Amino acid sequence: MKILQIAKQITINAPAEKVWTALFDNHLNTAWLGCFSEGCYAETDWQLGSKVIFGDKDGNGIVGKITTRNYLKQLAITFNGFISNNQEDTKSEMAKLYNGAGESYTFTASENSTILAISSDMGADYYEQMLAAWDEALAKIKSIAEA
Repeated sequence: MKILQIAKQITINAPAEKVWTALFDNHLNTAWLGCFSEGCYAETDWQLGSKVIFGDKDGNGIVGKITTRNYLKQLAITFNGFISNNQEDTKSEMAKLYNGAGESYTFTASENSTILAISSDMGADYYEQMLAAWDEALAKIKSIAEA
């Protein structure tokens, strides 16, 4: 399976602090993470070097590590495996294929708004589905941050 990159951005009429909180506060981000999978959540403390699990209600997801964290500027995650039935998988062919894939969030702040740019590596089989999910997620992040 080929890995493709999704790259999108949105202008949010809120300061970078509110956008950062909408993305990385684990009490708020389930609203936009749910755009990808029902019951989706993030399990991490969002600190540099920390493990990240994006999981769902069925015990499936993806696992990685925070590799860049510049507060209000950028956060990047590098993935190294999957979660299947609540078990980490870094050894299967699919896990090896995704090893090194990533996701990043970049903030460009101005006086009254913030441009949020995301990039997300995705398998070709899921690209179209995730492209649409990112549109929905970005709209939800905007709504949360502007509230």
